Formats: sequence, C-alpha cells, structure tokens
Amino acid sequence: MFDYATIKLVWWFFIGALFIGYAITDGFDLGAGILLPFIGKTDVERRMILESVSHTWEGNQVWLVTAGGALFAAWPLVYAASFSSFYLAMILTLFALLFRPPAFDYRNKIADHRWRSFWDWAMFAACLVPTVIFGVAIGNLLQGVPLELDDTMHFRFTGSFFSLLNPFALYCGLAAIAMFACHGAFWVALKTTAPVENKAIAAGRFFGVLFLALFISGGFWVNHIEGFLVVGGLDPQGAANPLLKTVIKKQGAWLANFQTTPAFWAAPLVAMSGALCAVVLARKHQILAFGASACIPLGTILTFGLAIFPFIMPSSSSPNISLTVWDATSSYRTLVIMFWATVLFLPIVTIYTSWVYWVLRGKISPHIIEKESTASY
Repeated sequence: MFDYATIKLVWWFFIGALFIGYAITDGFDLGAGILLPFIGKTDVERRMILESVSHTWEGNQVWLVTAGGALFAAWPLVYAASFSSFYLAMILTLFALLFRPPAFDYRNKIADHRWRSFWDWAMFAACLVPTVIFGVAIGNLLQGVPLELDDTMHFRFTGSFFSLLNPFALYCGLAAIAMFACHGAFWVALKTTAPVENKAIAAGRFFGVLFLALFISGGFWVNHIEGFLVVGGLDPQGAANPLLKTVIKKQGAWLANFQTTPAFWAAPLVAMSGALCAVVLARKHQILAFGASACIPLGTILTFGLAIFPFIMPSSSSPNISLTVWDATSSYRTLVIMFWATVLFLPIVTIYTSWVYWVLRGKISPHIIEKESTASY
C-alpha cells in the first residue's frame, strides 16, 4: 500500500503525535504539580489541585510509555543512541516520575502538616525535574548531540551529563516549565472553584506571557545556532544506514524548512496564538482557555519537528552519522505491521480516554474536599 519512503514519513507523524498527546495530557498534570505549593496555600486548596488530576494522571502517562515503545520499534537506532546519550537524564526522569504515585497515595494517610508538606514538595520535584529534562533534551537536539560510531558500529556518547546543561538547553528547560505551568494552571482553573480557581487563572496568565516571551526570543536564538543540512547521499527509499549521507553544519539551518515551505510557519503561530488566546480568555471562557493552552505544546512540538526534519538526532561531533527519518528506521515489513496495529488501536484509546474525561467533568469545591475527607486526596 505504501512505499518505503512513505511509511517512514507516516511513522514520523505517528511518533510525533504520541509525544504531542503526552505533552497535552500529562503536560497539565506536570504543570499542576509544579504550581501545587504556590497556588495551594492551605491543605484544602492543595487537595483540590491534586484531586483535579488524580483520576487521569496515570492514564496520561501511557502516552509516554507508548511513545517509547514506538521509538524502539520504528526507530531502533534513535532509541539506542538516545538512551546512551541521555542515560543519566532519563534515569533522573524515571526516578522523578516514580515519586508521583506515593505522593498521591501517601499524602492523605496521616493528618500531619509536616507529612503532607513533604509529599507536596515531593510532587513538585517529581513534576519539575521531568519538565526541565524534556526541555533540555530538545535544546540539545537543536544543537546536536556529541555522538560517534565505534569500530563495532555502536553509537557512543562522547559528552557528559553536565555538558548537556548548557545555556541554550537550560533556556529550553525554562520554556518547558512556562509551557506546562500555563497549561496546568488553566486545567486547575477549569476543574476548581474559588479561591484556587482565581489563583490558577493568575498563574496561567503569568506563565502564558512568560512562555510567549521565551518562545519568540528563543526563535531568534535558534537562528544563531549552527543547524544541520543534508547535502547529498540520502536515499528515502534506502535501508537504515546513517553512513551514506553528507551533512554540513550551518548557522540558521533550522529555519531552512520554513523558508522553503512557508506553510510551516503555521506551527509556531499555533503555539503563540494559543498562549495569547489562553491569557485573554482565561476569566470568562475557561474551556476555550484550556483548549488554547493545549495548542501551546501542540504548536511547540510541531515547530521543533518541522525545524529539524528530516533529522531526528543530529550529531555535533560527526554530522555525517546524524540520524534522520530516512536512515534510522526499521524494516519495511515492521513499519507496515505496526501501522495497522496503530490504525486499529489508537482510535480505541482516544475514544476511551475522551469518555473518561467526559465522565469526570465538573468542578471541585472546598465543600466537596472537606466532605470527602477520606475518599479524596
């Protein structure tokens, strides 16, 4: 049904959609956790924030697990290179995410201020660390990762964990905090009543404006970064062999796709207009404001993907071995089998998830939290 080049492109779209799905769904969970100690001043207010995400956060994490599985199956070379390059960062992310379940489940077991405060700050750290690392990862991919191929044709990371924490990568980590905090704030505003609702709206507006400023200034910064361009040897129909192409580094190369295809500018416009509309609509149209805030991760990830296409993981030390959509994929048969599995199951998961959110619609008030002291967080 598809030729090899087309099915490769389809899987670029699928994996991007999975990461976007994760950023939109678990993104507001992470944002709510980041804001927890700051907009929740009393125990009841913090329980309202936790209750707003308590019934859906586990399902939202499935998007990340699925994206990781798809990465392994569709782009095995990318999976291998990324886990060797970002190993310590991924371990930190994993440990941080593992703190979320006990933070939810143990917080309300003991009615002691110190006990609950400890788990609230644990939740904050469990949400902040992955958010920063996700942003740092994108910042490093835009600059290229120091990768080499050894004599056995295995990828070897030649940098260090601290080399990943460079100024531009940390800047992207700050932008990720602003993005998820804005998204999470408008979710909390949608799901709660005053006084938490009002605090969440104020926080959402602040982080929306902050994201807008960081996103725009980050675009100018990217234009002064050495990007990557393929200048020959890349065969979209060819087998997975990253050694056959020639790649050069050039300042401003990440904007080349937007210059050749002006329609791509719609992606950053989606992110910026989403932030702006969320800020404007926050007070009177909360559902629309939350929908607009969901456009922030959507537009941001699309902008990133379209900017670096066809690259997936560029190498700063050996540009010619950079991994692209065309030379880092599995076999044709593997991609086709996975395609049909995705076409069958992804709509089912999407419909079920939408039904869960519909069933759990409505706002959480302080009265409900106080009444259900043992059933709610």
